[in-house]
Amino acid sequence: AARLPVGTLRTDPGSPRAPRAAEMPLEWLAGCCGSLDRLRDLVGTGIQAVRDCDATALGTVAVLLAMFVWYCYHVGREQPRPFVTVTSLIQGGADANGLQNGYTHCRSPECVRCAHSDGLNQKLYHNLQEYAKRYSWSGMGRIHKGIREQGRYLSSRPSIQKPEVFFLPDLPTAPYFPRDAQKHDVELLERNFQTIACEFDALYKAFSNCSLPQGWKVNSTPSGEWLTFYLVNQGTCVPRNCRKCPRTYRLLGSLRTCVGNNIFGNACLSVLTPGTVVAEHYGPTNIRIRCHLGLRTPGNCELVVGGEPQCWAEGRCLLFDDSFLHTALHGGAPEEGPRAVFMVDLWHPNVAAAERQALDFIFAPGR
Repeated sequence: AARLPVGTLRTDPGSPRAPRAAEMPLEWLAGCCGSLDRLRDLVGTGIQAVRDCDATALGTVAVLLAMFVWYCYHVGREQPRPFVTVTSLIQGGADANGLQNGYTHCRSPECVRCAHSDGLNQKLYHNLQEYAKRYSWSGMGRIHKGIREQGRYLSSRPSIQKPEVFFLPDLPTAPYFPRDAQKHDVELLERNFQTIACEFDALYKAFSNCSLPQGWKVNSTPSGEWLTFYLVNQGTCVPRNCRKCPRTYRLLGSLRTCVGNNIFGNACLSVLTPGTVVAEHYGPTNIRIRCHLGLRTPGNCELVVGGEPQCWAEGRCLLFDDSFLHTALHGGAPEEGPRAVFMVDLWHPNVAAAERQALDFIFAPGR
């Protein structure tokens, strides 16, 4: 009888028996053996590759990987260290009249400069984490470092520069800044000097009718009067005042570096009457530079920042870091009239765009 190919079923009814279903075709068994051989070769090749690799390089990679995993865990879980709050400093240094550096502290829960608690640093860290979850941790290293080490920074700063609320590390420090630090905004303000001065004159004429017209604020000073008329106060617009200075308010929207969306941003008309001395004090942070556009600048008026005196000039901007110890005075005669400036807070030129966005989120008014 003719032989059938291997694996072919017999259909001859006279055949001795039919193959059982459990019997495997020989070709499948041969293919399975070949697959196992290939798998064995692959595993052997991998083991040999590991053996051939430099053990020192493998160790270095393993250590770097472990450090990266630890850092990710550390950043996500670490809580900021506690620090001495501004409230304790104020309470410890206030005189019997409740004055500190010539200011009456309001203790209002809405005032970031006056109402601080032991939980401020935890709150700031929570705000930073919330921002990073929404956006990114990229570029947040300096802010994270500042919040985490705030107590050490504030306690170790030299007495010439001690911001009261928040210190951002690794920023260049100087009492005064050149005009080119924020060239666009300085030039824009100086071009609009007459516009701002005219609106100031219209407002200041109201003082002839009453002692303190609506919208003006009196600040505590050892002598004389320091008056301010806010368009933006700690990041919050003052609509009633803005309607009285519409062109000046619109000008703020054209500034590229105006701090307008967080509690460190202010814009106001600032007036010193003759004989006024503003006591030495510190601003709340070093992330901004304060710009004074001279509107009315009689003689014998002086600004002293970090021990360095400067004088205002009409139509010119003066840039300084108010986190340095500073004072102002008007030593002119009464007939010379007031010293008046338009004050606006601008970003420190070395605060990056990503940091500005994060700081606006962290220090948003009412947060």
